[in-house]
Amino acid sequence: MPEDLLSSAAHDDYNAASIEVLEGLEPVRQRPGMYIGGTDERALHHMVAEILDNAMDEAVAGHANRIEVELHADYAVTIRDNGRGIPIDPHPKFPDKSALEVILCTLHAGGKFSGKAYQTSGGLHGVGSSVVNALSDSMVVQVARNRELFEQRFSRGKPLGPVQKVGQAPNRRGTTVTFHADEEIFGHHRFKPKRLFTLARSKAYLFSGVEIRWKSEIDDGETPTEAVFHFPGGLADYLKETMNGASTYADAPFAGRVEFREKFGEPGYVEWAINWTPSRDGFTQSYCNTVPTPEGGTHVQGFWAAILKGIKAYGDLVGNKKAGQITRDDLMGGGCALVSCFIADPAFVGQTKDRLSTESAARMVEQSVRDHFDHWLASDTKSAGAILDFLVLRAEERLRRRAEKETARKSATKKLRLPGKLVDCSSQSREGTEIFIVEGDSAGGSAKMARDRRTQALLPLRGKILNVLGAASSKLGSNAEIRDLTQALGVGLGTKFNIDDLRYEKVIIMTDADVDGAHIASLLMTFFFTQMRPLIDKGHLYLACPPLYRLTQGAKRVYAQDEAERDYWLERGLGGKGRIDVSRFKGLGEMDAKDLKETTMNPETRKLIRVTIDEDEPGETGDLVERLMGKKPELRFQYIQENARFVEELDV
Repeated sequence: MPEDLLSSAAHDDYNAASIEVLEGLEPVRQRPGMYIGGTDERALHHMVAEILDNAMDEAVAGHANRIEVELHADYAVTIRDNGRGIPIDPHPKFPDKSALEVILCTLHAGGKFSGKAYQTSGGLHGVGSSVVNALSDSMVVQVARNRELFEQRFSRGKPLGPVQKVGQAPNRRGTTVTFHADEEIFGHHRFKPKRLFTLARSKAYLFSGVEIRWKSEIDDGETPTEAVFHFPGGLADYLKETMNGASTYADAPFAGRVEFREKFGEPGYVEWAINWTPSRDGFTQSYCNTVPTPEGGTHVQGFWAAILKGIKAYGDLVGNKKAGQITRDDLMGGGCALVSCFIADPAFVGQTKDRLSTESAARMVEQSVRDHFDHWLASDTKSAGAILDFLVLRAEERLRRRAEKETARKSATKKLRLPGKLVDCSSQSREGTEIFIVEGDSAGGSAKMARDRRTQALLPLRGKILNVLGAASSKLGSNAEIRDLTQALGVGLGTKFNIDDLRYEKVIIMTDADVDGAHIASLLMTFFFTQMRPLIDKGHLYLACPPLYRLTQGAKRVYAQDEAERDYWLERGLGGKGRIDVSRFKGLGEMDAKDLKETTMNPETRKLIRVTIDEDEPGETGDLVERLMGKKPELRFQYIQENARFVEELDV
């Protein structure tokens, strides 16, 4: 990026007045899970992503072209950019505080709400920096602006003094953030060089205009201690490296970039790269404003819609009638795709931004990609023909397996002694079906009315399931709840488990949002982990997320997962008229069918958590299960002592 784009003129419209404050500080340290998704290793590394996102926003906005990420020997992390530098002048609404202090110590304070300081940004909510500050026992921020160097120090979210001028900076500009995660929050978890290295490299792939320098004082034996990332080819380079020499049906990937402003008059763009291979399973990695969206979202929906419509249209063009059978699953089975979009004011599901929910993204991405895909297929008929043949074969194989499964499911249903309390779905195929494991008949009654009879089955459990850890196999076989569960799923236990016999695509644990419900869910997850491990490995096990509260204000209605989210809506308001009425759900049985369907069962509006095992540390999962659910109470007591520091009130 030319240096003149990084001139000091950029300071003119980015000052303390650019920083907006939406609401005061909330108890982040008491409820870290609400802001970074927990206190585990994933949440710890998300802290680095939050600060790095802010530096990337400066780069994408054209104000920085270099970012440095450094892991220190004491596991502190430094992220430095050569952008404009956080404003350090007094904030208009808080004259006794610098804008820097307001950003670092106030939730929902930042320069990204109005769109004046940034057209697209990944650090979206004004939450990231302040949350990292709150969860760090030490944070030092240095700002180089106007040839001067300023510094302010913080600890656990509180300033240790005002911002101070610490020297001259004639050849330096930008922001440097160094923080050390608080062990009171994250316990024994530590930053891993490999994970941070991968994060830094992926950011460089996502924006070709930035150079990212990596340095680590910790040598894990497999991660370079120094590296420089700069990829002018963007996602095409990323895809080539990710596929690691696998054979492909197209000589060169279908890759491109389209600015939204040209077609839709909106800021931002979409970039993509995709190829198909017989050598490995397909994958989709997606990003919005350089933030990973592992659960996809509207931009991914738009991308695959464009690819599906394009390949079907090409099939019609060349007279291949079987192309009409191709589905999105066929495309994704061998399709290796990277999708990255930049949009103004994106909406995500959850603070950790796992899924994009901006509806306009689907339309803009689909229309942008579709035109280019049609041209690409027409211009490279050799690759297009090979891909089409491959996808038609996948579609035919899928239809053959479905016919076999339908026959098998019918015969299995006849052979199986299905439990009497199972409320089965009507679909004859496993594809698209799901079974909800619910606690109690009252919850089962509401769920029965709320379900989709065609695809959703229910199995009510009475009481708490047996803790299977250490239980004798004879005890497992004679336990009524376990027997009902295995019969409903159509599978055996332990070594007799066969994933092909599973009667449903999704197995969803749906318990009350209280202590008892969490205990039942823990027992069930322990059962699946020890007796049906492939069900977790293959991504079939999920947790439902019923809310604790319903808030209504006139015709407006929202649901809150916990007290913090309830308080957030009470303070912010729902946008309706009159007072806000708050209803607490003591359990699923107290929710009417409409509430249960809207919040917990309807795939269009619900939120599910997929139960996974950390691929990097599979042994840690088994150790944790043993500590929590095993027969040694001293291990359980030790774990509670280490991790229950922030429980101030129990709902009993």
